[in-house]
Amino acid sequence: MKYRNYGREGVTFNIVTLEDSVRIPPNKFGEPLEEVAKEQLKLKYEGVIDEELGYIIAVTDIKVSPVGRIIPGDGATYHKATFSLLTFYPKIQEIVEGEVVEVTDFGAFLRIGPVDALIHVSQIMDDFISYDDRQGVLLGKESKRKVSIGNKMRTRITAVSLGRGSSFGKIGVTARQPFLGVLEWIEEEVKKIHGESKGAEEKKGGTQ
Repeated sequence: MKYRNYGREGVTFNIVTLEDSVRIPPNKFGEPLEEVAKEQLKLKYEGVIDEELGYIIAVTDIKVSPVGRIIPGDGATYHKATFSLLTFYPKIQEIVEGEVVEVTDFGAFLRIGPVDALIHVSQIMDDFISYDDRQGVLLGKESKRKVSIGNKMRTRITAVSLGRGSSFGKIGVTARQPFLGVLEWIEEEVKKIHGESKGAEEKKGGTQ
């Protein structure tokens, strides 16, 4: 199997072009070749985790040679195929956005791409956090900021452990850095900075 990566360095989602041999079983001989090849390639690749490629999401742009070869003892034909894969490869230090899909007493899970990442309670904000089991939210003691299901968060990846085959791995993220966290918090921080900057400029202009 050969592949060429057309994604940009450091970008989580990539389009990868591969060359592989696809097996066409005898019971599919009467069907359109490209449709059968697509079906077989989707079964082989989609939902799989590869150490080099990461999480394989979808198979697209399939081109298959009409000329196949036969292996003695196997009634199928094997055809050379070129196709593209949409992959997700999380990288440490990368900034990602996701939606909170679960909140627990130890943190929250964010849906990023095809997987859920864990943001531990200690990595959510610079504040003492308590868990409200009745409302299902994490609440900051001083800031009164909340994390609940449905919130959109911007975080930085701090840990990646890829699984194997169809077994999902683990991704850890943090929001305890400037301009990270629930998107509404970030908007508040930006407005505050702009307001302070504008106030300083007006004050400077008034003293001249």
